[in-house]
Amino acid sequence: MENIKVTIWNEFRHEKSDEEVRKVYPNGIHEELKKQLGVDKQLVIRTATLDEPENGLTDEVLNDTDVLLWWGHMSHEEVLDEVVEKVRQRVLHGMGLIVLHSGHGSKIFTKLCGTNTGELKWREQGEKERLWVVDYSHPIVEGIGEYIELEHEEMYGEPFGIPAPDELVFISWFAGGEVFRSGVTYKRGLGKIFYFRPGHESYPTYKNEAVIKVIKNAVKWAKPLNYPKSVVGNTKPLEEI
Repeated sequence: MENIKVTIWNEFRHEKSDEEVRKVYPNGIHEELKKQLGVDKQLVIRTATLDEPENGLTDEVLNDTDVLLWWGHMSHEEVLDEVVEKVRQRVLHGMGLIVLHSGHGSKIFTKLCGTNTGELKWREQGEKERLWVVDYSHPIVEGIGEYIELEHEEMYGEPFGIPAPDELVFISWFAGGEVFRSGVTYKRGLGKIFYFRPGHESYPTYKNEAVIKVIKNAVKWAKPLNYPKSVVGNTKPLEEI
């Protein structure tokens, strides 16, 4: 089975500045995800963070990435515009993109979605979240039951300022009463995009077996395919005219 090259990008700021977050993810969210996903030997994983040169996403890294995972929150605006454009071009040419939790507000997600809002309701009270599967046939939910239940999570609620998704995979319900489109997909160019809501930095969500299973499934769904080579521009006719 062919390996899938995965890059996990994490802002890596909360873990340095907030003791409560550091207790949950002492080595950073990116390292936790790498540890959890790395059990699957098909995935060849590297990490990148905001404060590395070129935000950790050099041409060499991006050209060697099949699927990029993105977690950001407090420092979206610090991501270099030229890096965002390079990532966008890679997605358009087939690289998969998995956007996690507050990455909905990242430059790359809003740019690819064609919206600059991504606005939503939110509340941080550690309430129960139940993520209901609404597309039972989708590869992303393979091996998942009817729902995933998280005892404590940050609430995101509708309205969610995104364009209508190509596919709706999960809808969340929260103990406070709100609902949210927590798993949606888009295609942009040759690339596949999956937004997956859970993953607030204060809770051990990325240690949850079902959450990791969804992310792993999403990586395998989003990997590039052997597409026909695009032929564009002025071309000669195939038949005599």
